[in-house]
Amino acid sequence: MISYAELESLAESALRAAGANAQQARSTARALVAADAQGLATHGVSRIPFYAAHLRSGRVDGQAQPRVLASKPATVLVDAADGLSFPACELAVQEAMTRARAQGLAVAGICNSYHFGAAAWHLEPVARAGLIGIAMSNSPAAMPVVGGKRPLMGTNPLAAVFPRPDQDGRRQPPMVMDFAMSEVARGKLMVAAQKGEPIPLGWALDEHGQPTTDAQAGLRGSMLPFGSSNGGIKGALLALIIEVLVVTLTGSRFGAEMDTFFEPQGNRLRMGQLFLVFDLGSMAGTTAYAERIEALIAAMRADEGVRVPGDQRERKAERALAEGLKIPEALLTTLRQLAAA
Repeated sequence: MISYAELESLAESALRAAGANAQQARSTARALVAADAQGLATHGVSRIPFYAAHLRSGRVDGQAQPRVLASKPATVLVDAADGLSFPACELAVQEAMTRARAQGLAVAGICNSYHFGAAAWHLEPVARAGLIGIAMSNSPAAMPVVGGKRPLMGTNPLAAVFPRPDQDGRRQPPMVMDFAMSEVARGKLMVAAQKGEPIPLGWALDEHGQPTTDAQAGLRGSMLPFGSSNGGIKGALLALIIEVLVVTLTGSRFGAEMDTFFEPQGNRLRMGQLFLVFDLGSMAGTTAYAERIEALIAAMRADEGVRVPGDQRERKAERALAEGLKIPEALLTTLRQLAAA
């Protein structure tokens, strides 16, 4: 067990020691520890050894400063400049929120970017501001297109947040959905490989296209799109939609043009991200939105056992803040070694 604040400080120190500037290290540490607190270990501090290796090898520029490259009333393009993506995401989301309030909706893109962690994390300020947010990213090739055999697209996560009106003067957590287009997030293979544990059949194929329970073989091979028991066509097509939108609108690299994320050496990833933000007052209005979203949630909860997406994350995060986080001993040792380097 380690306290929330101590883990944030340790994560930040490990990134600074690897060459990240103060802005990148702080922003990244906050996001990764928040993911662990919400139960998303695949997108938490387990990523830091890879981030640190990429900072040291030059695949990531630890001194990069994000900047706006292009701007119109409802759109903006931010250059992450090959740095850790979190400061660029913060800038893009803030720019999109400002434009959405003025225009009704806005789209912010990021180019020359990097792994951006749990997609829904970037939308938390959107929900707090009472706006709807959608986030998506491409990633290194891990899945084939429909009918193909070689990895061509990333697992390409998609997230959405829907704010809820306050109730009796208390904030209600937003509805949050966040998922990759693969059967499971590729980070689950990463964590299993770090622990030396097997993975279930149906998650991945090895480099020869055969089903595997070996996490390392799965990382060298390809992920299966979600719904693979029924052919995986819908998961593969959704991944393709995200790949095309993100890459063509931001001028980023396709997944097949990126080297693997799980090796210290390789090219700079230069992946892309998109954020869409909607103002609730621009169409039917905030009152209509509040009534409709609450009617839906009431209908969902009428069925016993239904959980509103996002509730469990909120409860876990509150518990982690109060009690601390449980981190594997080997990972904690690695983080301390990185911080002391």
